[in-house]
Amino acid sequence: MKTIYIVEDETGIRDALQLLLSFENYDVRSFATVEAFNSRDKSVNPDIFILDVRLPDGSGTDLCNQIKEDEATSKIPVMIISAHAKAENVINSCEADEFIPKPFDIDDVLIKIEKLTS
Repeated sequence: MKTIYIVEDETGIRDALQLLLSFENYDVRSFATVEAFNSRDKSVNPDIFILDVRLPDGSGTDLCNQIKEDEATSKIPVMIISAHAKAENVINSCEADEFIPKPFDIDDVLIKIEKLTS
């Protein structure tokens, strides 16, 4: 079973993603803030990170850079989702493997997750 870590502050989106991805047989762990994410158990790494850009205590693009600079997580794909950022701005500010604008189509998200984790 593949593991997905989601960092998303909007409860509705976080819960919906967690539920839908769980139905697809993913082990999903979610975090509402950068602080919660940074205090996770770092002995376990996911197969992919899904990050919102705007978070209450930081930026998903900064978090993406942090993940990509850490030797333990640098090879793990990062998907950025955002209603506010433009794809080219995200791509220029971090090394995300994929960008998905909100609102998103869950089937599109699933296809991209499968592609990134296979």
